[in-house]
Amino acid sequence: MTITRARWRGWLAQAALLLVLGGLLWAGVANLVHNLHSRAITVGFAYLGEEAGFDISETLVAYDATSSYAAAFGVGLLNTLAVSAVAIVAASGLGLALGVARLASNGLLRLLATIYVETVRNVPLILQLLLWYGMLTELLPTVADAWTFGPAYLSRRGLTLPWPAPHAGWSAGALGVLLALVLGGGWAAWAARVERRGGRRLPRLVPIAALLVLLPAGLWALWGAPVAISVPRLASFDFEGGKTVSPEFTALAFGLSVYTAAFIAEIVRGGIAAVPRGQVDAAQALGMDGAQRLRFVVLPQALRVIVPPLTSQYLNLVKNSSLAVVIGYPDLVSVSNTTLNQTGQAIEAIALMMVVYLALSLAIAGLMNAYNRRVRLVER
Repeated sequence: MTITRARWRGWLAQAALLLVLGGLLWAGVANLVHNLHSRAITVGFAYLGEEAGFDISETLVAYDATSSYAAAFGVGLLNTLAVSAVAIVAASGLGLALGVARLASNGLLRLLATIYVETVRNVPLILQLLLWYGMLTELLPTVADAWTFGPAYLSRRGLTLPWPAPHAGWSAGALGVLLALVLGGGWAAWAARVERRGGRRLPRLVPIAALLVLLPAGLWALWGAPVAISVPRLASFDFEGGKTVSPEFTALAFGLSVYTAAFIAEIVRGGIAAVPRGQVDAAQALGMDGAQRLRFVVLPQALRVIVPPLTSQYLNLVKNSSLAVVIGYPDLVSVSNTTLNQTGQAIEAIALMMVVYLALSLAIAGLMNAYNRRVRLVER
C-alpha cells in the first residue's frame, strides 16, 4: 500500500500537535509541583482518615464530629444522591404532565402550561431556590405554633413525621428494597431478551412484585423484625423523635423539580409532535379514547425521540444540585468546601468532587442509553 504525501503530512501534523499538548501538560504539572513545594503543601488523600471535627445538620447515616473526613464526604454524597433521586422522579412526572398539557385541546390548559414553561425556564435556578427557601422559612409558623396534621408537624424547621426507631432491621429492609429493584430489573431485561430471541413470554409483573415484597420482608425479619415507631412530640424549643425533612432539602428538591420539569415538558411536547398523525388516526379508528391513544400509541413511539435529550436534563439536574450550597443544604459540594477550608487540601477535595460528578453522569448516561437501545426502532 502506497502512503501518499498528504497522509504523511497529516501524521506529522498530528504528531506535532501531540508534542505541543504534551509540552503544555508537562509545563503545567511542573509549575504545580514547584508551587506546592515552595509553599510546603503536601498532596495526598491521607487526610480522609483524620477526624473531621465538624457536624453536619442533615445526615442519612450515623455521623458526628468525631467521624473521619471520608465519612463526612460519604454523608455529602448520600445527601446529593437523595435529593437528586427525588427531584428526577418529581421532574419527570411534572414534565410529562406539562408536555401533554402543551398539546391539549383545551385552550386555557395550553395557555397555563405555556406560561409555566416560558416563565420557569427563563428565570435562573439560583433565584428560584432562594425564592422557595425564603417562602418556606418565612411563611411557615415557628416551632411553637407548628401546624399539626395528626402525628406530623409542619413548621419553619421542616416537616416532622413519625419514623421507624433506629434498628438494624429497618436498614436491612431498605437494603432489601434496593436489591429487589436491581434483581427485578435484571429479570425484566432477561425476560425481554428471551422473548426477542423467539422464546416464550416469561411473566414479569408477578416475579418483580414478589421480590419487592419478600426480599425486604425477609431481611427485615432476619435482623430482628423491629416494629417500634418514633413519634415526634413538641418539646421546649424543638421536636423530639420522628424524622424531620428540612426546609433546605424541600426547597432544593422542589426547586430542581420545578425548574427541570419546564425543560422536560418541551422535550415531551416535541416527542409527541414527532409521532406521525396517521398513527393517532389509526388508534382513533380502532375506538381508542384520548387517554388510550396517548398511553398505548403515542407515548411508546414518542419515547424514542424523548429519551436522548431527557438524558441531558437528568445530567443537568444532578449537576445543578451543587447549588445547594446557597441555601445551606449539606450536599457533596458544601461538605467538601468545609473540608477544604479546614485541611487546605484544595486539589484533592476538588478532584474528588470532579470524579464523583463524572461517575454519576456516566452512570446516568449509561442507564439511559441502555434504555434507549431497548426502545429504539430496529429495521429488519
